[in-house]
Amino acid sequence: MESDYKKLGLKCGLEIHQQLNTKKLFCNCNSVLRNDSPDFTVMRKLHAVPGETGEVDIAVEYQTSLKKEFLYQGYDTTCLVELDESPPFNVRPEALSIALQIALLLNAKILPITQVMRKTVVDGSNTGGFQRTLLVAYDGFVETSQGRVGIDSICLEEDSARIISQNENEVVYRLDRLGIPLIEIATAPDIKTPLQAKEVALYIGGILRACNVKRGIGTIRQDVNVSIKGGKRIEIKGVQNPDLIEKSVALEAERQFNLVNSGKKFESEVRAVLPDGKTKFLRPMPGEARMYPETDLPLLAISRNMINDVKKNLPKMKHETEDDLKKKGLSQEMIKLVLKGHLEDFEDLIKFYNKNPDIVAKMLTVWRTELATKSGKNLEDIKEIITKEIIKKLLLELNRGSLSENHIRHVFSELVKNVPFDEAIKFEKGETENIEEKILKIIKEKPGLSVNAYMGLVMKEFNGKISGNEAVEIIKKYFK
Repeated sequence: MESDYKKLGLKCGLEIHQQLNTKKLFCNCNSVLRNDSPDFTVMRKLHAVPGETGEVDIAVEYQTSLKKEFLYQGYDTTCLVELDESPPFNVRPEALSIALQIALLLNAKILPITQVMRKTVVDGSNTGGFQRTLLVAYDGFVETSQGRVGIDSICLEEDSARIISQNENEVVYRLDRLGIPLIEIATAPDIKTPLQAKEVALYIGGILRACNVKRGIGTIRQDVNVSIKGGKRIEIKGVQNPDLIEKSVALEAERQFNLVNSGKKFESEVRAVLPDGKTKFLRPMPGEARMYPETDLPLLAISRNMINDVKKNLPKMKHETEDDLKKKGLSQEMIKLVLKGHLEDFEDLIKFYNKNPDIVAKMLTVWRTELATKSGKNLEDIKEIITKEIIKKLLLELNRGSLSENHIRHVFSELVKNVPFDEAIKFEKGETENIEEKILKIIKEKPGLSVNAYMGLVMKEFNGKISGNEAVEIIKKYFK
């Protein structure tokens, strides 16, 4: 298949837009989406203006020709910057720091001085008729199984307002999303196959998730640029799923191949992706005539000291974190569980008890989940009882030697029954002594059962005072 796409002359590049997890980029408003009724609505009409070249962009002309009215819904958390009634504040430092982290992880060259620019947008998604954006870094790269793919640009920009409803004459937007910091990563057209496009998207996604970005539906948007020999560059909007990226690139290459072979002329354009990977016309392809400098903000200097500070705090990639957890002695299964939202707590708690990291991981993950099932309580309720602070106290008791690892699950059970902590950790002498003798006695009293059957009897006898692993090892020892 790779040779087939080489014959087609397939060229492909990605544009990935990811929201950052900070306050808004040019004001102090919180980056929170709201679903309650808006406090006010304003109406605007937007007009095209020339860009840096003195010309009006073709895509801007097209949007202006639709002659739509735009309604903007706002809240008490919406300020005059979003309404374009006040000049913007300086670029948010936390957002710039995250953008620099991403640039370094993508091997890009950071600009020492950059200019906030206005990108003309008159589809209503920005109240001022433009989007603020600044180029942070350029000329990076990622390595893939099919070769290196360049990173042309990394920009920091404000997100647009979100559409609530629309008809032929009117679009209703909400201002809560407008101004949320957004990183835009544009690759070079070095991608040669649909599969490589998917690989690049997944790799960049891994870098983004290692940094302080927002998570969930709508926080990341991916566009794909595709062309073949004799064809035109087509931008496919909103290709969210990595599998859909692969499929849409293949189908667009096929569509262009059929058009070229049939002698039909077609122009560069923006198309929207459909659920099956096919596309439909959206608007003409924007040109380079829609950018001009932001006159309300000075040039932005990115100092060497700032870059060095960012380098000191670069996040680890997922595979690096997995390697670290493996070196600490965690199994692959435990590593997966810890990485599902427990890593920060695990790294903190391991400082209080590093003799057996596996126990710490189980206390955070498996044992709380098991307890929820056993008690019939919701997992979130269990987490409110068996908190991080409670686990920390138990680990300190383990370190003092006043508690053994075999006692932990029993303590969990007692705590869920609202037994006070000091009472729950008390054990009568001999409760867990002579474990092997007691298990051997059970086996002798009921010969001929399976290992699982003996496990049930043993766990019932000890009521969570020994671990399942410890029990099964002893049972197997005497089973024959």
